[in-house]
Order: sequence, then C-alpha cells, then structure tokens
Amino acid sequence: MLLTLTTTYVPATDIGFLLHKNPGALHSKTLPFGVAHVFYPEATEEKCTAALLLDIDPVGLVRKDKGAAFPLEHYVNDRPYVASSFLSVAINRVFGTLLSGKSKQRQDLVDKALPLEAVIYALPCQAGEALLQDLFVPLGYDITLCRSALDAAFPEWGQSPYYTVTLRKNCPLRELLIHLYVLMPVLDNKKHYFIGDAEVEKLLHYGEGWLKDHPKKEAIAYRSFRNLRSFSRMALDRLQEEEPLEDQAQQEEAEHHANAQEEALEQTLPQTLLAPPPPSLNAQRYQSVLAVLKDHQSRTVLDLGCGEGKLLRLLQKEKQFAKIAGCDVAMGSLAIAQDRLKPEQQSRGQPEILLFQSSLTYRDARFAGYDAISLIEVIEHVDEARLGALERVVFEHAKPPLVIVTTPNKDYNSVFETLPAVQFRHADHRFEWTRADFQNWAHPIAAERGYEVTFHPIGTEHETHGGASQMAVFVKTDCENTDIKTGEDGKNY
Repeated sequence: MLLTLTTTYVPATDIGFLLHKNPGALHSKTLPFGVAHVFYPEATEEKCTAALLLDIDPVGLVRKDKGAAFPLEHYVNDRPYVASSFLSVAINRVFGTLLSGKSKQRQDLVDKALPLEAVIYALPCQAGEALLQDLFVPLGYDITLCRSALDAAFPEWGQSPYYTVTLRKNCPLRELLIHLYVLMPVLDNKKHYFIGDAEVEKLLHYGEGWLKDHPKKEAIAYRSFRNLRSFSRMALDRLQEEEPLEDQAQQEEAEHHANAQEEALEQTLPQTLLAPPPPSLNAQRYQSVLAVLKDHQSRTVLDLGCGEGKLLRLLQKEKQFAKIAGCDVAMGSLAIAQDRLKPEQQSRGQPEILLFQSSLTYRDARFAGYDAISLIEVIEHVDEARLGALERVVFEHAKPPLVIVTTPNKDYNSVFETLPAVQFRHADHRFEWTRADFQNWAHPIAAERGYEVTFHPIGTEHETHGGASQMAVFVKTDCENTDIKTGEDGKNY
C-alpha cells in the first residue's frame, strides 16, 4: 500500500516538521498487521514528497483472521496490496501527532494552507468513479482518477475496481490527512477492526467541522459502519444535534425529511433498530459498576486494568469516595489517565487519587486495603492459563469486601451482524465466555474464597442471548468487619 504527499510550498522540506519525519532518513514503525515505512523520494527546497509505504504481513493476517467467506479466502485476496482500512490506521499511528493538531517545531504551519498533492495507489471502489467524485469533490479537491485493468494481457476481462487517485488542494496538511483517514475506510467493505461505539466517537471527532455539511454524509456514515444501521443512525443523530435550525420553516422541512427517512427505513429494518439509540455499551458498563459501588457504600476503590481512567473519572465526581486508585500494566494508558484526572490538582472534597503500574497476575501489597476492586473487561485479555494467578492475587491476597468483574457475553456475539461466529470482538482477547462459562468460573471462586456472587446483564438484553456484556458481583461473607450489602433492587450482593 502506498500513499504519497507532495508540496511545492517553499521551503518544501518543512513538511518534515509537520509529519515529524526527517526527510534525510528512513522511518519505520511496526504495527499489529505489518510495518509502515516513511521515506522521501524527493526532498528539495522547491518540491518535497513524503511516501507512506505499508508492508502488510499476509501470514500474520491469516493467523489472526479466524473467519473466511470461502476456503481459500485467506490466500486469495487483495488485503496486503490495496489501500484500505489498514492504510487509514497506519496514517493515524504514523502521523498521529499532526492529526492531533500539534507540531513541536513548526506549530505555525499546522493550520497553514499549503499547495498539496496526494496520490493513493490501488484504492478499491466497487461503486465506480462517481462515488469517489462524490466523496472528495465537495471537500474542494481537484481529483484525477486512473482505473487499472484486471490484466493487461487479457483486455477482455475488463477493468478492475482499483484506482490510482490523485487529489490536489491548497489546504492544511492535517486537513488532507483527516479526510483520507475518514474516507478510505468508507470504500472498504472488509474492515479489519471491530465496529463498535468507539468508531462512532472517532467518526464524529475527525469529522468535526466538515462532515455535517457533506452532501454524502449519510453514505459516509452507512459505509463507515459496514451498513450497520444502528451505529450509522447514532452517528447521524449526533451530527443532527449539532446543526442549528434557523427558522420554523426549516425545522418543519427537516422534520418532514426525517419522517420520510423513517418510513423508508421501516420497510427494510427490524423494528428494534428504529428506536432511539441507547447510551453506548461502554457507558452502560461503567454506570453499572458505579451503581454497585454506590449501593455497597464503598469508600475506597481500586480499578485493576484501569486503562485511561474512565471509571476513575466517574468516581472522581462522587462525594461518596474517599480514595480511588487505578492500576495498569501499560504506562502509556496511565500517562493519559494522569493527564485527564490531574490528581495533583485535586480540590477539597474530592477523593484522593493514586495511579501506579503493576501486573495483575503477581502479588502486590498495593492491592490490599480497599473496600472494592473492579476488573472491567480485563479478564478476557489474560491467558486462561494465567487466570489462576489473577484469582489468587485478587481473592486470596487482596481479598476486598467487594469485587466486581465484567466481561463480554459470547452468547450475544451472534447479534452483531458482521462478526463471524468464530471471531472475537477484539484482536487482543484471549477468550470470550458465554454466560454459563462465566458462572462456571465465578461460582468455585466464591465458594473457595468466602464470597457470595450474583450475575447481572449489561446493555440492552436480547430475549435469547442476554446482555452484550455481563457482570459478576462478589461480596465477602467470612470477614467479621464486612456486612452483606443490599442493593436498590432488593438483592443481597
């Protein structure tokens, strides 16, 4: 996969400051699916070209992809060679600093319009040239398309769905990269990542300022989520909220248009997809954990595998909690949590905050002494052979009065329209459990370690498959200073 970015801005080599890649060196970055290389085939004061070459590991793709549409699809496909969602992710990983709007040495150039030319090689578009025109021309690009033949030796086979796309525009380089980052996956019907609530947030974040005014925003939303209407409608509804209506006539026209869309959708969609979208599953997950902590009147909480501190940010706003702590093995995530929580700036009346790095499968004295420990979507990232060590760390050594564990519900996977039955929701998951699997794991722990355990669905419940996620609440029963708490639902936890 190859993308080139050219400018004739003088001095043209200043593009290196924006991309944070020196024109005089080769830069390589290892990604989960291959290696991304950045180099400069031309670098003069008058003209400079930066090339992003993505070398996909086809063997690695075969090992990671557990599902295939036909027996030889793993070996007969275009994934390693065409511009797709892989290249979009590479743009984010390699040029992420610029996408965030930062430049260490030339911040003045970030928002400066530059004469730019981008060339995307082998961009697949089954819908033809019209869609490519519809996507890029409204954004002000001068676009040139060159379609490739399937095989020059066999002209009777006709044209391929692959295009070399050249885009020209005077604009900030960041703007161009954001447009490519968002729009290339629109053309990819086989995205390599899981479609979920996070993708809605990503689309809205990078589409800020231009997507709501794009004449093809509905098509962009539907294609971004592989026609998963619930996510597409969620994104479009959020965009609509940002659009002020100038007068009553405009509002009536918008309502009429919305009603017409609803009637058309009712002919093709299940009724469950027409209801207003509920809070995201991620939000429901954290709210469920917060509710249990509040019901049990926990004052001190340790979140194991805290990531970027999403639960801690909720707890930080509650007066009930005196001390909250987060532990993760990833220093990068802890750095983000530190930046968001700002424990050094805590005001009076807010809980004490502690963040530290540690492994969840090794005993750590810092885990002890809390009223509650939470593990939110954590255990499925641990090898099953190592779960015994995690159990001993939490239930034998730390042994808090309350333990809350959430994990995906494998029973619910069949509800996801595009998730193959044999594929996990996330590439880093070591396993995913059914409700029966989860209970078979939790009951022996509770019996052996002196806990009582109850189970609760998270997310909108399917009548057959339950909630999308599942929660186990362990309450210590053999400790003199620990009482069984009664929740608002009347159940003993």
